[in-house]
Amino acid sequence: MEALSKEKLTWNEFMKVEMRVGTIISAEEFKEVRNPAYKMIIDFGEYGKRKTSAQITKLYTPKELIGKQIIAVINFPPKQIANIMSECLVLGGIGEDKEVTLIAPGKTIKNGTRIG
Repeated sequence: MEALSKEKLTWNEFMKVEMRVGTIISAEEFKEVRNPAYKMIIDFGEYGKRKTSAQITKLYTPKELIGKQIIAVINFPPKQIANIMSECLVLGGIGEDKEVTLIAPGKTIKNGTRIG
């Protein structure tokens, strides 16, 4: 069990993290990166469609990702990853073998809905 973080956030600091619901509309193998990953396009409704990559190949195939709703942080600055500019960070739980289980809403919800 990991030790609890000693550093505490204020409510205002937490609210700066803009986590939103999005639907994966495109997912394919990201051949240009060192570690196995997929490049994806995610629809965040009124917040637009955003590109990203995620190292989620151990538990998911591109086919099963398309149409899946996920949670992502959308207010990080864009980051260059190989030949794409990542525009959001998909959230997931990291298992013992570094496999990532995506965080997703339990029911279908409007794309762009804020998590808080």
